[in-house]
Amino acid sequence: MHISMIASSTLLFSSFSRAFRPALNNSFRSSRSNISSVLMSSTTGGDAASIVAPIARREEDRVVLAGVLNDPESKLIRQSEDSTEKLLDPPIGVPDPYGWLRDEKREDKEVLDHLKAENTYTEKLTDHLDGLRTKLYDEMLSSIQETDYTLPRPKGKYVYYSRTFEGKSYTTYYRAPREDVPDVIDWDGKAESPVLPGEEIVMDVNQLAEGRKYCSMGAVSTSPSQKLLAYSVDYTGAETCEMHVVDLMNKGETVDHDPKLEISGQIIWGKDDSTLFYTKMDEAHRPFQVYKRVLGSDKEDELLFEEKDELYWVGIGKSLDKKYIFVETSSKETSEAHFLDLEDPDAGLKCVAKKRSKVLYDVEHRNGYWWISTNFGGTPNMRLMTSPANANCEEEWKDVTDGSGNKLFDGSIDRALDGVEAFKSHVVAAGREGGIPRVWILSSDDADGVDTMDVLTFDEEAHDVGLHSHAEFETDSIVVSYDSMITPPSSIKVSLSDPTGTRKVLKTKKVPGYQKELYGCDRTTVKSRDGKTDIPVSMVYRKDLMEEHLDSGKPVHTHLYGYGSYGACMESGFGSTRLTLLNRGIVYVIAHIRGGAEMGRQWYEEPNGAKYLCKKNTFNDFVDVARWLVEDKKLTTPAQLSTEGRSAGGLLIGASINQAPELFKIAILGVPFLDVVPTMIDSSIPLTVVEWEEWGNPNEEKYHKYMMEYSPINNVQKDATYPSCLLTGGLHDPRVQYWEPSKFAAELRHTQGSESGPVCVKLDMSAGHFSASDRYKYLRELAFDFAFLLDQVGLSSSD
Repeated sequence: MHISMIASSTLLFSSFSRAFRPALNNSFRSSRSNISSVLMSSTTGGDAASIVAPIARREEDRVVLAGVLNDPESKLIRQSEDSTEKLLDPPIGVPDPYGWLRDEKREDKEVLDHLKAENTYTEKLTDHLDGLRTKLYDEMLSSIQETDYTLPRPKGKYVYYSRTFEGKSYTTYYRAPREDVPDVIDWDGKAESPVLPGEEIVMDVNQLAEGRKYCSMGAVSTSPSQKLLAYSVDYTGAETCEMHVVDLMNKGETVDHDPKLEISGQIIWGKDDSTLFYTKMDEAHRPFQVYKRVLGSDKEDELLFEEKDELYWVGIGKSLDKKYIFVETSSKETSEAHFLDLEDPDAGLKCVAKKRSKVLYDVEHRNGYWWISTNFGGTPNMRLMTSPANANCEEEWKDVTDGSGNKLFDGSIDRALDGVEAFKSHVVAAGREGGIPRVWILSSDDADGVDTMDVLTFDEEAHDVGLHSHAEFETDSIVVSYDSMITPPSSIKVSLSDPTGTRKVLKTKKVPGYQKELYGCDRTTVKSRDGKTDIPVSMVYRKDLMEEHLDSGKPVHTHLYGYGSYGACMESGFGSTRLTLLNRGIVYVIAHIRGGAEMGRQWYEEPNGAKYLCKKNTFNDFVDVARWLVEDKKLTTPAQLSTEGRSAGGLLIGASINQAPELFKIAILGVPFLDVVPTMIDSSIPLTVVEWEEWGNPNEEKYHKYMMEYSPINNVQKDATYPSCLLTGGLHDPRVQYWEPSKFAAELRHTQGSESGPVCVKLDMSAGHFSASDRYKYLRELAFDFAFLLDQVGLSSSD
């Protein structure tokens, strides 16, 4: 099964999300002194000049060793089992003067004191912005309908949805009888009014979160009889979950919970209410085992599958027709799927097709056939194939064709396939064409063939569209989610038998006070420095601002956002929180740079994408877009240009300001991956090994020099004038550890020129990679970031 679609078929309410960048850091200790942190004056001038920044002590002889291991007792691995690349021999020492900031247990007093000092410095430097932060928070909150509900979706005899209430931080999950539920719901918007007759609470996350600093739901899944609810929950931000099963027919009484059991978050029900499947993680925080749990049994949970190769992650899913459990083990380049027949109580796990180097595939089931998305044959994009639903069927795969024998998805560069959802009468495919997300409806009377294929089209050129959650195999319609940079999200019902006919908007997200006619958006391309690559760029703005700019030529403030890794696409979607920037005269720009997959997988993969030895294309594209905004389009100036990225997007911003610090006034780096080479050297760091197929392995001769040339912490320009920087992180982040922003901040202060902007670190001591789980706290954190941005570009005084 296409694992990213699990939420739409089995975990009706939500699925445990995984971010794009799971990387941390490590260092080899050659020495450690006991010199305490010292302080340095800020360079902001005025009263701020008296506020001193914490300066971490440096251990100049501390290095991380890359290459062969000379310690026969070491349990570290230096490369993957199937790598044929030569290791560095002798090993090379990579400077790591701030490596002492790494504390796996988060208990070292000196480290914690330094982190607290960083937070204190940032608080003092920005305390004059308290009023602005409050105003920004109030503005963003006012653009959200706090008391609201999600679109009810059918599953068996109920429809399921969630509600939020004004003043409450978390979601409450509901269901109501399915009978006579209208397509478009007439609700008065009051908290005390039911959305649907007979609604009942399935779970109130606000109750789970009481007395806790963090609470994030993983899986929330009702059993086949719909009498039980299984859920997983993370209370630390470390993405390690508890599992609970409660009885919905008996006031939520706990049916099953082992306080010692820690799972990755995924839970799938078996054929009936007696069986659950879940995944566990190893010490490197990698999902690697699948267990079968029989409720009420005294027997230990059965280990169904284990992946020992550290390059691979394991995920589980369930076919939409409820006939199979799928177990997928996948690296970033190779995958293997297994299936368990739920109709046969004696069946064991069987393999669809064995691993083949650099062959990825996802599987769905429909009427006795596998529907397979795969790059088999080395195609640039995924092709769509089918085969009888047998084990070891790789020799039986064939391309899906229309009635004239034309391949519908042949894996070429023109049309990119992301995955499919298989219904009884139709198959729905999701992918991209011309850089824009697409949804196709494939109609067929045959189990493995297609009669017609229709693409859903929309009036706006640049938009985002995708398949909504679905829990039923037999249906005559689907729901898609649609939005654009100026159009709030809506849920649209589409007939499977007449997909190009009349559609019905079931629900549109209400954005109080929003006037669409005041805003405009554009989609254009920028030529990269190689002279042949066109980089898509999306921008949104107030029309009056852009008209004034076009009339006068006066440059305007501009905020540039990017990501560019893992083949993840930054869509041209709606964001209500952006309005507070747009209304202050800022143009918001998204650079769809290489490293994502906006133009297909070739936008991501070698030789012309941005992976391995062409990763610098990501940073070059971003800088080229920034330079185009300033020098060619003359939309803005370096003094008015801000920039932002999160996680691997933080790597993008770090590498970009190293390459062209003069282009930007202020940079926001959220949970940023900045310690690339020191992190990727050390296999003991959680999730490092799986990342060797993304960045390369700096222990190997082939990659070491290239990665050193862009690793942000190793390339800060001495005495250069850098933009003001705000770096954020979470103490319990298992993907990008807290020490990455902390070390980079220390390196910036040590190396950059005296005319550089301030370097601020804001570390959440109770959160992980995904920031605050409390929706109000999240908005306050965003208000903090935006206030810092506005202050640094000179727009705070207008408030």
